[in-house]
This record gives sequence, structure tokens and C-alpha cells, in this order.
Amino acid sequence: MLDLTAFLRDDSRSRREMMGLVAKSAFGVSLLPFVGAGTASAQSGGRAKRCVYLYMNGAMSHIDTFDPKPKSENQGETGVIGTKVAGVQFGENLPKLAGMANELAVVRSLNTSTGAHEPGRYLMRTNYKKIASTRHPGLGSWLHRMNGKPHRELPATVQIGGGVGPGYLGAKFAPVPIGDPNKGLENTTGPDYITDTAFNRRMQLSAKFDTGFKAKADNAAVRSYDELYGDAIRLLKSKDLAAFDITKEPEAARTAYGDTRLGRGALLARRLLEHGVQWVEVGYGGWDHHQDLWDRLPDMASTLDNVLATLLGDLKQRGMLDDTLVVLATEFGRKPKINQRAGRDHHPAAYSCVLAGGGVKGGQVYGGTDEDGFYADTDPCTPQDFNATIASALGLPLEKEIFSPTGRPFTIANGGTPIASFL
Repeated sequence: MLDLTAFLRDDSRSRREMMGLVAKSAFGVSLLPFVGAGTASAQSGGRAKRCVYLYMNGAMSHIDTFDPKPKSENQGETGVIGTKVAGVQFGENLPKLAGMANELAVVRSLNTSTGAHEPGRYLMRTNYKKIASTRHPGLGSWLHRMNGKPHRELPATVQIGGGVGPGYLGAKFAPVPIGDPNKGLENTTGPDYITDTAFNRRMQLSAKFDTGFKAKADNAAVRSYDELYGDAIRLLKSKDLAAFDITKEPEAARTAYGDTRLGRGALLARRLLEHGVQWVEVGYGGWDHHQDLWDRLPDMASTLDNVLATLLGDLKQRGMLDDTLVVLATEFGRKPKINQRAGRDHHPAAYSCVLAGGGVKGGQVYGGTDEDGFYADTDPCTPQDFNATIASALGLPLEKEIFSPTGRPFTIANGGTPIASFL
């Protein structure tokens, strides 16, 4: 008899596979050839092998960065400059990116109904709204789940400055968190009296203690944590642990990226990708400019301009840009109308994000907003569409269903449609 409960616990199964297995069990036939005909989409293999995801926490103002409105009174004090792409303008604090706009793919028509920071960040990173019964994985964990772990000792995914976890995919697919890029992976050495021999003896003893529990609780969650601990031990013993140490980089490289949290984070990200990590997220907060925007934004935007331009140039010089996707994202935009505190409030109806490298076709802008930057009135793009574009660039299967432990099917981009002109 078919054990559907056991089947559903296997999150690698798709709904199509389940239908086929039920048919085979009940009727002795397989429906797979018929179910698949005309419905299965052949996912084109993306050119990107790895990704660095720069996340601007707090909601970056689109009007002051990638979608200026010089003819509108809403533009405020931020000047506007031309770019290397005819007819495309950026805010004046992004001169380096303006000079390489031919390598950027800018989305100006992102929009969402979520105007609070935490729900917006969660939606932007997972494609789903947060619900009490389920925690959804971020794209880095999806990439790990679908492509495996390319380096035996280094993690598949790393988060520098926060992000979302692996959700229902389990601890095995959890990103390694880094708090301070200057310090890298901390607490990697123990007391001098704990020799390798003593450490191995302790691990063997721990394994003996766990034997009884594992026999009684042989399930995916326990196995996932067991694999996570095993990965951690291999990492601590790896010669490639030095990948987390940016002091190994030449002084010229550290100077180019700049002595800022974003700069150090991006440098560490490049270093990790170069050593075999396939997804690194770097968070950079402080964009919640409800007041004194023109006192605070110029320095932040200039830092972003230098870091992103340096990262793209560095990857290109090393021959990595063609197969490394670079993402710049934020949770929503800022209200075009300037408030009484010389700032901009939350505005989910329109915002901008950027892609570069990884086979994405640069030198273009997708979508647009009205003359005041209030609505996405041309080719509106949802977070799901944007993330479907990222997933497609990475060659991930958009239609493949993964079942959560409760038996609910989920897909990577939750029905999002990739931006065809970018790919």
C-alpha cells in the first residue's frame, strides 16, 4: 500500500510526481508522460553560478537614486545626472554607477502592498507573506537546496549583516551568519589545552550519547541539524577558513572598497565567492530617511556608488562577472512628497532595484513610474517577478514544488514571471 504520509515528508517530491506515484500504486500504470506533456517547462540554464546580494535595509529612496524626477517638485534637493545609457538619469550621488549604467539592468516599476519594514523585507527575500504556521526560505537557501554544496568545507551561503533563514528547508540549508565583516567568522579556535586528539575524543563521546536519541527520533529535522554540525566541524578544520579573513586582501583592495560596513562586507563577499561560496548577502542599514534626508542620504548613496562600482569592476577584472550575479535590493521606496521633517515616508507603490553580471543584459531600464514617481505605471513588477528573474539567471527551476513538513507545496518565486528582456 502507498504510504502518502512518508511521501509528503520528502520535500524533494513535486505534485506531478505524487500524481504519478498514486496512479502507479492504484492502477498499475504511470501517468507521468501524460501529466508532463505540455505542462512541464524546460528551465533554461542560467549563466550565473553564484550571487552577491546587496540589501539596503530601511527602504532606499528611488527618486534620489535610480528613478529621479527632475521635472517634478518632488525631486527636492537631490540633483540629477546623465548616465552612459542615452535618456537614462540617476541621482547625483551615483556618478560611478552612472558611468557604468551600460552594465546595469535597472527595474523602476517594483511595487508591493507591504509598507512595513519587517514584512517588506520578508516578502522581498522569500516571495511570501509571513504567516504564523510557516517560515519560508530565502533565495540563498533555495540555491543551496537545488544545487547542493559546491565546496565540501566552506558553506554554500553566507549572510553578512542579517537576512532570513532556511525556513522549512531545514537547518542543513541555513546560511552562515557574519556580524562584522572586519572580524569574519569569529570563535573558530578553542582553548590551547583542547588538542585535536582531545576534540575528536569529545566528538566521539557526544556521538555515543546521541545514539539512543537518534534511534528514537530518526527524522529530517534531526538529520538536518546533524549535518549542520558536521559541516561546522569541517569548516573549523579547513585550510579555506582563511576565506573569511579580509586582512589577507592587499591594502589596495581594502582601500578601493572603502572603510565602511558595506565596503568591507562587499570585499568579504567577493573573497568568499572566489573561494567557492555560491551566495553571499550583505546588509547595509540606515535608509529609513523620515527626516533630514538631504543631510543623511548623500553619504550613504556615495558609499553605495563606490562599493557597487568597485565590486563590479573587481569581479570583471578577475573574470568572474559573467557568471556572478550582483543584486541590489530594498524592501520598498520612499514617498515622493517631502514631509514636514525634510524626509520621505514609506512608499510601497514604487521602488527601484538593480541587477548586473551573471548573464543579465545591461544597459536597460525595465518599467517606469509616473511623472511624480508615485505609481509604477509602466510594466509593474512584483517582488516575485524580480526574484523569478534572479532565480532564472541562476538556472533554478521556477515551477518545481517543494513540500514543507506539513505537506504544503511551495515554489521558489511563488508564481513570479522573469523579466524576459534581462535574460
